[in-house]
Amino acid sequence: MDLLNQTPQELAGMMRELGQPAYRGAQVFDWLHKGARSAGEMTNLPKALREALQFTPPTVVERQVSRDKTEKLLFRLEDGQTVEAVLMHYQTGKTICVSTQVGCRQGCAFCASTIGGMARDLTAGEILGQVLHCGTPVDRVVLMGIGEPLENFDATTRFLSLINDPAGRNMSLRNVTVSTCGLVPRILELSELRLPVTLSVSLHAPDNETRDLLMPINRKYPVEELIHSCEIYFDKTCRRMTYEYVMIDAINDTLGHARALGLLLKGRPAHVNLIPLNAVAGRESFRPSPAPAVERFAAALSAKGVSTTVRRRLGSDIQAACGQLRRERLAL
Repeated sequence: MDLLNQTPQELAGMMRELGQPAYRGAQVFDWLHKGARSAGEMTNLPKALREALQFTPPTVVERQVSRDKTEKLLFRLEDGQTVEAVLMHYQTGKTICVSTQVGCRQGCAFCASTIGGMARDLTAGEILGQVLHCGTPVDRVVLMGIGEPLENFDATTRFLSLINDPAGRNMSLRNVTVSTCGLVPRILELSELRLPVTLSVSLHAPDNETRDLLMPINRKYPVEELIHSCEIYFDKTCRRMTYEYVMIDAINDTLGHARALGLLLKGRPAHVNLIPLNAVAGRESFRPSPAPAVERFAAALSAKGVSTTVRRRLGSDIQAACGQLRRERLAL
C-alpha cells in the first residue's frame, strides 16, 4: 500500500472505505509527513485501523559519507529495486538530490545513471519517501538524481503537490528544482501549471553538432527548439532558467563553445552552472576539462553578461557527484 502517494483527500476516501471517519485521513497524512515508518507509530489511530494500514516506505540500506560531509543514500523500495539520493550540507541548510526513476533511458554519453537502462518509474510516494526518510529535515529538494523527472511527469508533479501541501511538509516550491535533459513537450506542459519551481536544463553544448554527440535527446528536440521552450517557461512562471553545462576536455570546453553559449543566452533570464566532468567507470573516453579551461570558459560567459557559477564537486570521492549516480544493485 503506497500511502505516501496519497493526498489528504484520497486518504479521507480510503478511511471511509475502511469504515472510519474521514478525518482519520488527515491524521494519517500528518503522521506520514512527520516520517512515520509504520502504522504502529500512529498512536492516535484505533488499533484496528493501525493493523489494517500496511505500508513500506523507501528504506536507507547503505549510507556513505564523503570527506566534504556529503552523504550518498542507497534506498531500497518495496519491490526490492534500489535508487540513490544525495544529501548535501551547506551553510544555508540541507539539500537532498532525489531520484525519479530506477535507471534512465536518455542515454547521455557521460552519465552513469543511464548505464544499464531503466527498470521503471518511481511513484510520487517513492520520490517523497527519499525526502521524508533520509534521516534529517531538509530545506531544499532537487530532482536531479537517477532518471528524467519530466519523463515521469505525473509522478513528478504529484510529488510537487505533496511536498507543498500545507498539511504536510509545506515546502515552498521556490525551494524545489526540477531538472530535465530537454523534453520540450513536457517543459511546455509544466509551464502551463505555472508552478514556482526552478527548471534546470541539462544543456552541455551550445550547438546541435556537439549536443547530438553528448545527448541523444537533441536529435529529437534541437537546441533552438529547447531554448524556445525555456523562454515560454519563463514567460509563464517568471522563474529564471538554470542551465547545467558539464565541462568535457576537448569536446565542449573551447572558447568557441563559450562564445557560442554566450551569444545563445545573452539577454535571457538565465544562470549557467559549469560542472567539471566527474569520473564515471565505463565512460573513460571523456575527461574533465582542466581548471584553466573552466576559468577561461566562465570568464568568456561573464564577458557576455551571462550569470555563471563553477559548481563545487561535492561527494566525488564516494561517486555521489553530478553524473555519478547509477543503478548498480537491483535487489538487496
